[in-house]
Amino acid sequence: MSLFLVDYENVSASGLTGLEKLTEEDVVYIFYTENADRLTFDAHQRLLESRAQVRYYKVETGTKNALDFQLVSFLGYMVHEHGQSALYHIISKDSGFDSVCHFWEKQNIKVLRVSNLDVEKTCRQDQELTNKLKELLEEKDVQVVMGMIDKYKTKQGLNNALMKQFDNKKTSEIYRIIKPYIANKKA
Repeated sequence: MSLFLVDYENVSASGLTGLEKLTEEDVVYIFYTENADRLTFDAHQRLLESRAQVRYYKVETGTKNALDFQLVSFLGYMVHEHGQSALYHIISKDSGFDSVCHFWEKQNIKVLRVSNLDVEKTCRQDQELTNKLKELLEEKDVQVVMGMIDKYKTKQGLNNALMKQFDNKKTSEIYRIIKPYIANKKA
């Protein structure tokens, strides 16, 4: 069984990519707020046709990161209920969840943060990119670049961040490597 906790405020309908690949054993929990409570007809149709169980949690906001805290609290509850018998996925581009994944890893519970429900493809692409960056950079810099890719929504913002962190030549080399992986970012 795989459990998917979707930070809908962060990923919106793009986070549901891969929904059609899930099985009847999988459960998708969509956490949303009044700021992100819209579904396209296409996304709605995919949810209806999915074999996975889908549940919705409307998060009351009022404080910063309210959705994140409630999602993580729910994750703890799910880990208590299912332990190591389930695979846990946080669907978000927010790298702040990485510390949660590391915490659970130390407890021998596998929690992945991915950007959509197509976990296999996302993990494979992340691993490919990480391996390519390791040929050019030290491990700590690879993690910095991967964090920047998650953090910045536009190619320009990402490029600016790279320029602040690395010299022009290194930034050009990094950008050449990451370019195919960021094709879906806005210019």
